[in-house]
Amino acid sequence: EPIMKVEVVTPEDYLGDVIGDMNSRRGQIQGTDSRGNAQTVEAMVPLANMFGYVNQLRSFTQGRAQYSMQFSHYDEVPANVADEVKAKLA
Repeated sequence: EPIMKVEVVTPEDYLGDVIGDMNSRRGQIQGTDSRGNAQTVEAMVPLANMFGYVNQLRSFTQGRAQYSMQFSHYDEVPANVADEVKAKLA
């Protein structure tokens, strides 16, 4: 599956929400950094889990966060996810 490098810039008040949402999307947090009054979160997230992300991000940050995404690499699909895909195709 394609894995995307995602960078989110968010006010510090929403940092926990951003990290929690990334984790719920099978994201692997690579690090956080401060940029003035904002926090930057870098994560590797499967592309399949990024659809609709912009709406979710705007919702829980009241439109104050932004993100960028670029292709990083391909990775093996976890067995449980592969089983779900197979079940949908059967």
